[in-house]
This record gives sequence, C-alpha cells and structure tokens, in this order.
Amino acid sequence: MKLSVSDHNTGGDLLLHNSETQFDRLFYTRDLDHKYFTIAWNRGEKQTVTIDSYAYDFMPNTILPLMYNQSFYFEHSADIVAWQFNREFYCIVDHDTEVSCVGFLFGMNDNIFIDLDGETQRKLQILLDIFIEELKTNDDIQNGMLVMLLKRLITMITKLARTGTFPDVKLNDDRFHILRKFNLLVEMNFHTQHSVSYYAGRLNKSPKTLSNLFALYNYKTPIQVIQERILMEAKRLLFYTDKPAKQITYELGFDDAAYFSNFFKKHTALSPSEFRNNKKMVAEGK
Repeated sequence: MKLSVSDHNTGGDLLLHNSETQFDRLFYTRDLDHKYFTIAWNRGEKQTVTIDSYAYDFMPNTILPLMYNQSFYFEHSADIVAWQFNREFYCIVDHDTEVSCVGFLFGMNDNIFIDLDGETQRKLQILLDIFIEELKTNDDIQNGMLVMLLKRLITMITKLARTGTFPDVKLNDDRFHILRKFNLLVEMNFHTQHSVSYYAGRLNKSPKTLSNLFALYNYKTPIQVIQERILMEAKRLLFYTDKPAKQITYELGFDDAAYFSNFFKKHTALSPSEFRNNKKMVAEGK
C-alpha cells in the first residue's frame, strides 16, 4: 500500500509506504529529482538493508532515518513501513526549533538505528493508523493535520535516538545543539570547506572548544566528521556515476587530482579507480 498527498502550489510531498514488495531509492539515477527524507520502520524479522552499497543489519522493531541523498534497498521491503517527505512539505531546517533533528537524526555521517520498546511500538502503531486515516481524508485541513502528525513522529524518534546514542552523558541542550549545527554546516559546505577552523568560526567557537565538546559525547573529532563526509560523497560518486575522478576531485573542493587520490587512498587503502573497479566487481558478484 502506498498513500500520498501533494501540494501542487508548493511542490510538497508526503508518502507512506506500507507492506510494499518493491520499495527502494536510487538517488543518483531514478530518484534524483525527488529529494525525500525517509523514516523506515522494520516491523518484521531481522533483515539486511543496503545503504549506498553497504549492507547493515536492520533489527526487528527498529527505526532507521535516511537522508534524501542516500540510495537504499531492503531485503524484505514488505516488512517495512516508511514515511517520506520533502522540504517543500516540511522543512526540518526552517522548523528546527520544533523538532531539533537536523544534524542528528538527519545529517550525520553514521546511520542511526533506533530500537523501539513495547510502549513506543504501541504509540507508533496508533500514529500510523492516524496517518493512514488522514491520508485517505481529502479535505481543507488535510495537509495541516499531516504536518502535525509528521512533527510528532520526528520528535518522538529524535528523543529516542538522543537517549540511545548518548546514554552516559548528561545532555546539555546548548552543547548538543552545537554538535548538531556543526554537522549541518558540514553537510552544507563540505564540497568547498575542509578545515575545522572554518566551521569553528561559523559557530563562534575555537577549534579546541569544538574538539573538547565532541570528546565529551565520545563522538568523532571534528576533522574526522569533515573527512568522512567528503569520503562518503566520493564513494557515492565513484559507485553510482560515471564521472571521471578528475571531475569528482573538483566537485569535492580539491585543486589537485593527485592530492585527492592520495587522500582517498589514505582512508580507504584503495585509489579512486581501484575503488570503482572493486565496487563494480562486488555489484556483479565476482
């Protein structure tokens, strides 16, 4: 079952996928023009989800948020309930004070798998039922009701993710929001800005303050976040597109192809061409 609503004036879309046997996303080809954020709920047994060509265990009753620029497919998509929306339907950046998910739930380099306890499963089922009812009700307040439900969904899973990701840290909102804002700035600027000092300046913090903050949360260092985001994009471009390495070099803000190649090999043990060839062999089952 696939239910959806579209606002033809704004281009806003909200989609609900439930028990579909063919549900996936190919950002760089088929779905390039549809920038949908995804919230996936595995209601079946343990299965494999493949994200940007890497396989992960997707456990039962677990939520997985996915960025609009990620490609993915599920081993058993019929067991998945998924909400998808674009920024024209609900902009999580403009409404960050409402949901506080940017740079954490969406916009982190790592995929977050959020376990649901029994009570949360019950609440989520109720929310799902209301989503289905509202998507089937075409009236003047439909979009407003669906935006309200979507905010409730995002807020619920953001709270769970925050507790599960940093269980041993007393969460200070100001410090946590700095971490989120850093991640968001990296997502917006990694193509051109590769230094910690740039992002520290945008946040009115010193690089040392940022490093201390990240250490408090047992998080990666700021430079690791930047470099991993660059590498993630490089891998996507090498795997999903036919763009030459030289073009990718300049798209990712490097002036010299040899420097980019050395940077890539240092972190992956493969040159860009070796990575592309290796991934093709994996995809072809060789």
